[in-house]
Amino acid sequence: MSYQRIDRISEQVRREVDRIIREDISDPRVQGTFSVTRADVTRDLRYAKIYVSILEEENRKPMMAALKKAAGFVRHQLRENMIIRTSPEILFELDQNIEYGIHIASVLKQVHAEESSDDNANEE
Repeated sequence: MSYQRIDRISEQVRREVDRIIREDISDPRVQGTFSVTRADVTRDLRYAKIYVSILEEENRKPMMAALKKAAGFVRHQLRENMIIRTSPEILFELDQNIEYGIHIASVLKQVHAEESSDDNANEE
């Protein structure tokens, strides 16, 4: 199986899981601002690791617990909506890349502000 096919399947799984979480899961813990950032499907289509980014820190733990509990339901819905031979087992992971990017941006902004103040002090 080519890598291009796996990439296409992974992207389709990501879109479908995002839609399923937003529309079909009625658990009150699944709320707030979140995004399904990536799906990594194994070459044999047995497992799909779904990366979810949750912006509100207080919602992360309960939402991840709710998603892990709903993994069987998500797998069943995925099987209904996609035309693939086997439906992959869903593994949810918390994606912290967005928070890390925000942290790096704030550090760079702070360093830039310090350099600007040092330049102003040297000019005087």
